[in-house]
Amino acid sequence: QVQLVESGGGLVQAGGSLRLSCAASGRTFIRYFMGWFRQAPGKEREFVAGGSWSGDSTYYADSAKGRFTISRDAPKATVSLQMNSLKPEDTAVYYCAARNMLYLRTYSSGDEYNYWGQGTQVTVSS
Repeated sequence: QVQLVESGGGLVQAGGSLRLSCAASGRTFIRYFMGWFRQAPGKEREFVAGGSWSGDSTYYADSAKGRFTISRDAPKATVSLQMNSLKPEDTAVYYCAARNMLYLRTYSSGDEYNYWGQGTQVTVSS
């Protein structure tokens, strides 16, 4: 049974940084694609960043490019999202997701993922 557990959310001022972590367990993730999504109140869930577990490629939403970085620590089975220069519009619940990777490409739709974490709240104050 795959389990994804996010941590690292919190309250931060605009311009600040947060590092989210996703602890993955339940199987070997070498052929998995890991994604970070977010959902703000009243808005649809949106893709933020993703990458293959092997680290071959990473993908970012335009809103995240240049500010967010996805990375993984294979020995710790953890995927992280480093978020810098945070803006109030980054406020949302952030979710970690995983799916078996058939092809090396971006998987930017939430419907493409099989496993989800419980989410962690990120609040950016102005």
